[in-house]
Amino acid sequence: MKAAVLQPMYLPWMGYFGMIDQVDTFIYYDDVQFVRRSWQRRNKIKIPGGDFTWLTVPVEKDFGQDINEVKVRSDENWQDSHWTSIYHSYTGAPYFDDYADSIKSLYKSEWESLLYLNISIIETILEKLSGVGGDTEFMYSSEIPSRGKKSDRLISILTEVGADSYVSGPGAKDYLEPQKFEQEGINVYWHEFGHPEYSQRHGDFVSHLSVIDLLFHAGDESGSIIKDTEQDALVPATD
Repeated sequence: MKAAVLQPMYLPWMGYFGMIDQVDTFIYYDDVQFVRRSWQRRNKIKIPGGDFTWLTVPVEKDFGQDINEVKVRSDENWQDSHWTSIYHSYTGAPYFDDYADSIKSLYKSEWESLLYLNISIIETILEKLSGVGGDTEFMYSSEIPSRGKKSDRLISILTEVGADSYVSGPGAKDYLEPQKFEQEGINVYWHEFGHPEYSQRHGDFVSHLSVIDLLFHAGDESGSIIKDTEQDALVPATD
């Protein structure tokens, strides 16, 4: 059984959903330390000038807290600001009208928890990505008994859920120890997602944006684009 353990991100890029599609069990790593300047609370969209801008969720300052403890600030009108930026960037895109109401509804709600904001966005987008993640089970690391730190804790989580394969982003190559996993009977795969290009408004193509960029430009084909890119994405860590 393949599993991934990944932090819940805000408006994730398409590779995040590709990883969800690759595994049998996707575990939200929700009880690790929150990092303020991270994808946990921000992401990018393309703007009419051809560049990109950041959308960042304001949160209460409480250093050392875990992701599932982070509170969204209620004294800033960030929802309207984010939706206005999305609207002005993508109105007129081929499939904007098909998805605008679903995305807009997320910004019409009040959010106290960053975790549940991110999970709600991920779940809403997954519903629009036909064929992606349909058979994947979702869990929270905070609900899984585990011990140790870093690689040891990941191994403990994976063992607890019965995984024999672990899919990790390539950014973990600098610190992950694949040999430790293999000693416990768990194969490690790097998720090497080769970002595809698709028809995109506002000048030259910009990659690694929020997946809503793909949805608004590719519509029902978005899920197929992700799945086609995933065909050779898993690379054994020991190769």
